[in-house]
Amino acid sequence: MNILKLVKAANTKEKVELSNDNFLFGKDETLQPKFAKIFGLNYYVNIYYLRINSPELNLEKNCINIHLPIAYRKKDNQELINIILLKMYTKIAENEIENIMEKARHEFDFAPEDYEIKKIPGALATCNKDLQTFIINPYIVRYSKDIIEYIIFHEFCHLKFKNHTKSFYDMLKKYKPNYETLAKQIANLKY
Repeated sequence: MNILKLVKAANTKEKVELSNDNFLFGKDETLQPKFAKIFGLNYYVNIYYLRINSPELNLEKNCINIHLPIAYRKKDNQELINIILLKMYTKIAENEIENIMEKARHEFDFAPEDYEIKKIPGALATCNKDLQTFIINPYIVRYSKDIIEYIIFHEFCHLKFKNHTKSFYDMLKKYKPNYETLAKQIANLKY
């Protein structure tokens, strides 16, 4: 999987094209998802079988193109597609979260001991106040950058306040004055 090309294309909106050396054998319309979100925007997910040796993912203007070796054509590739998309989300999250963490460190003037990007069931992020660590779900990058930043700032406030007390919300409002609007957009999610 060409992750460097993926991250570069995501950050620069660079269009990645197929080489003539990779003869296209067809698009697979049976695999899911047909769409995926990155930073709140919908991207078409296209799966193609090519003369290549290993799976690749290329991010274009509004498409996520997954290229699979022709030998995979007659296999059930749904689990592989899910793994490839998880790797994509993880790589994008690694870049985006580091930027937001740096911004939060400067604004709050404190930081967690560590953070980890890891798939966690049922939540976008968690804070372990005792260990001073965060776990951030890579699927967080499905949401807008404003929402991602709000969630990270929310977790920073948990470093000082374990529960959602008035003091917690006062601190959150200081750093994210529009937090109530952002929270409403993800009211059904745990973080």
